[in-house]
Amino acid sequence: MTQKELKKMKQTLLSCVLLPGVLSAAEKKSAPAQEKQERPNIIFIMSDDHSYQTVGCYGYGLVQTPNLDRLARTGTFFRNNFCANSLSGPARAVILTGKFSHMNGYKDNESGAVFDQSQQTFPKLLQRAGYQTAIIGKWHLKNTPLGFDYFSILDGQGHYYNPDFIESDGVHKSHGYVTDLTMDKTLDWLQNKRDKKQPFYLSCHFKAPHRNWMAALDKLEMYEETSFPLPSNFYDDYDGRIAARLQLMEIGRDSYLGSDYKMWGLQTKHDLPDLVEEYARMTPEEHAKFSSFYAKIEEDLKKQNLKGHALWEWKYQRFMRDYCKVISSVDDNVGRLIDYLQHNGLWENTIVIYTSDQGFMMGEHGWFDKRWIYEQTFRAPFIISYPAGLSPSLPKEMSAMIQSIDYAPTFLDYAGVEIPSDIQGVSLRPLLEGRTDRAHDAVYYHFYEYPAFHAVKRHYGCRTDRYKIAHFYYDIDEWELYDLQNDPMEMHNLYDNPAFSDVQNMMLDKLKELQIRYNEPDPTKDNYTPLPPPLQKNTW
Repeated sequence: MTQKELKKMKQTLLSCVLLPGVLSAAEKKSAPAQEKQERPNIIFIMSDDHSYQTVGCYGYGLVQTPNLDRLARTGTFFRNNFCANSLSGPARAVILTGKFSHMNGYKDNESGAVFDQSQQTFPKLLQRAGYQTAIIGKWHLKNTPLGFDYFSILDGQGHYYNPDFIESDGVHKSHGYVTDLTMDKTLDWLQNKRDKKQPFYLSCHFKAPHRNWMAALDKLEMYEETSFPLPSNFYDDYDGRIAARLQLMEIGRDSYLGSDYKMWGLQTKHDLPDLVEEYARMTPEEHAKFSSFYAKIEEDLKKQNLKGHALWEWKYQRFMRDYCKVISSVDDNVGRLIDYLQHNGLWENTIVIYTSDQGFMMGEHGWFDKRWIYEQTFRAPFIISYPAGLSPSLPKEMSAMIQSIDYAPTFLDYAGVEIPSDIQGVSLRPLLEGRTDRAHDAVYYHFYEYPAFHAVKRHYGCRTDRYKIAHFYYDIDEWELYDLQNDPMEMHNLYDNPAFSDVQNMMLDKLKELQIRYNEPDPTKDNYTPLPPPLQKNTW
């Protein structure tokens, strides 16, 4: 055997016995390229205020979402996915950091706080690990994103028609419907702006279906013949629930005929300015088509001269129709993304997640909006597809409790990045690979934005697979306890009910355990100045 052959044999033997992670100098040079090919791409699609009740695969029968259902069929969806603070900006800060609001410092939208970007976020960690990172669409954290190689974000809440996008070189006004434009920019980045030799993380964040639910012009006629079933507790009297009685978010009393229902001639001084701002951004042709559609509905409403419960139910139907129209555009654009990935060889090795920053009330308790620990706003949809990585035996519907603090560690885990010890969530990878059937035995919640719009009291609490406890505080001191198995609509407050004393004590102990675990042992101590008093309740 020649010296050359002997050297080659030694190298071969050495490569066979090297432990994982121990590489020769030559192998170290080629390893990064190999890792980039093997590590999955990640696309995180998030809507704003999309209720799980209006995603087809969840089974409520209110809307048709064929593309979201298509995504779920290729992977799975979680029925029990929870946010940590049901409000747009704080919910996004939780997702970015994997930490609750009291840890990341962004507690509400209205106290003047700006998200502290000097802190650790998962996009920064992915970026350092060799991922290309991009965010397109809604940001809503009052500053310019850091940790992203590319960004094209909406200005604040953004507008439905002809919105402005902020990019590294300034502000650009775009012509079109915001949901379509967000996907246009997403697909353009995938096709033309990324290095196709590197793995990527991409956030595609829709404004929709945030209030005031303005549909694309080609969707205006959708659902106009649909009569949506009134929730069983639409006329809730809030018996035994003081905080619920004091809110300002009832569809009947607190939604606006002008800005919410587009009844231009019925606006009042209390109306939000959204409709005026949107109309100002439309072209004359767009304005004519949009306003003429709603003018006919307004004329019919005036003729009916509805009062009391008849007007409340009219508002409910209009809210549902407009909301579901806006969802339809989201679904269409998710379909565009799926098609692109499948036609360009990216589908198998790309994790695609669809979720919402929080849930939304669809008339339950007579309400719209979010903010509450109650099920409809605490829970959000969560769909995941990853053909190359999910367990083949994974159920198409998952019942395990997961939470928005878990997204960051999950992304890092799949990317092969060490999860920092101060992240408060857990990776969902073991659950998705069939190695466990549980992520949490209980989930924690804290809402801070009061006094403020909608007058939802500050509160914190926790939920197990069966029970929920909550404490409303600041200018009241009220506790609530629910048996979700027997009272899924949360109508009967069991706190201080002698028959449930053992359950109450168990839930108080669990709540304290979570507060210690998540480092919020005294949750009623807030370190910011209270906001001005809330608006008065509308009376029309």
